Amino acid sequence: MSKIVRLSLLILLAALILGGAYLYYRFVASSAVPPRSEPYYVEIPTGSDFEEVVKLLKDGGMIKDEGVFRWLADKMQYQKDPMRSGRFRIEPGWSMIDLIRHLRNGKQDPVQVVLTTEREPENVAAKAARFIEPDSLELAALFKDIPYIQSLGYTPETLMSLFIPNTYEFYWNTRPREFVDRMVKEHKKFWDQDRRKEKAAALGLTPAEVYTLASIVEKETLQNSEKKRMAGVYLNRLKLGMPLQADPTCVFATRDFNTKRVTDYHTKFDSPYNTYLYKGLPPGPIAMASISSLDAVLNAEQHDYIFFCAKGDGSGLHSFAKTLAAHNKNVEIYRENLRKQGLR
Repeated sequence: MSKIVRLSLLILLAALILGGAYLYYRFVASSAVPPRSEPYYVEIPTGSDFEEVVKLLKDGGMIKDEGVFRWLADKMQYQKDPMRSGRFRIEPGWSMIDLIRHLRNGKQDPVQVVLTTEREPENVAAKAARFIEPDSLELAALFKDIPYIQSLGYTPETLMSLFIPNTYEFYWNTRPREFVDRMVKEHKKFWDQDRRKEKAAALGLTPAEVYTLASIVEKETLQNSEKKRMAGVYLNRLKLGMPLQADPTCVFATRDFNTKRVTDYHTKFDSPYNTYLYKGLPPGPIAMASISSLDAVLNAEQHDYIFFCAKGDGSGLHSFAKTLAAHNKNVEIYRENLRKQGLR
C-alpha cells in the first residue's frame, strides 16, 4: 500500500472519528436534558400539535437545543398530528434521543386520584379534575347526563353511591367516561368482597340504600368506634317505622353546610331529604360514605337503642339510650357538659 493511500485512509479515519465525536457531542452530550436534583414532568394535552409540545418542553427547561430536538424529532418520526398526549416523567441527563423515544413510546407516569369526603357529584368532579386532564365542567356535565347515568343503573339522587372512597391510580389523560368506567369497576369490586352484597340483602337493603344510610352515619360521627352502634340505631328506627330524624339530612336539604347548629329552620325545611318530616331513607346519599361507615352499616351492632345524643365532653362520642326518659337524661348531661365549658 502506497504512502499516499495510507495517508488518505488515516485522514479519512480521523475525519470519521472527529465527525462521530461531533455528532455525539451535538446530539447526545450537549443537547441532553439539563441536570437537576429532581425529575421533570411534562403534561401534553389531548389534541396538541408539535409546536405546542416544543413550547411545553422549552418552557419546562427540558430542551436546550431546539434545533437538535426538531431535527431528531423528524428523523425519529415523532411528529404527528395530533401528538401523543399524557403525563411523562423526564429524567435529567437524558439525551435528546432518550427524550424523544420516551415521549413517543414510553410509559406514562400515573397520577394518584384521592377521593375521600366529597359531598355531591360535582364535588367529585372538582376533586378528580385536580389530578387528571379533563376539567371539572367536563366531568360534572357527564354526571348530569341523565340517560347516561341511568344506563349505569343510577339516578341523579343515587349517583353518589357509585363512588367508593379510596386512592386510585389513573393516567393523567384519562377521559371522563374512562373515569366513570373505572369507578363502576371499583364499585363492583368493593361490593363483591367480604360478602357485602349478602349482608346488604340480609338487612333488606340495596347497596345504594346501604350507602345512603352510611352517608348519614358518616356525617353523624367521626369516631369509628361507635359507627356500628349508631348504624344499629338507625336500622332500629327503620324497622319500627320511626323517622330517622338525622340532623345531617336537614343540613343537606337546606344546603346550609356552614351551619354550626341545627335549628327549627333546618328540621322544618320541606324536602324529601328532611328525615324529620319524611320517614325512611332520603332519596340518596348526603355525602360520600367512607368504607368504615359502609362496613359499619353492613356489620351493624344489634341492640335495642333508638336514641343517641352527643356527650358534649370533647370526646366526639355519643350517649345511647333505649327509652325517651333515658335519652332526656343524656341530653341534660350533654347540656351540663357544655355549660361547664362555657359553651351555653
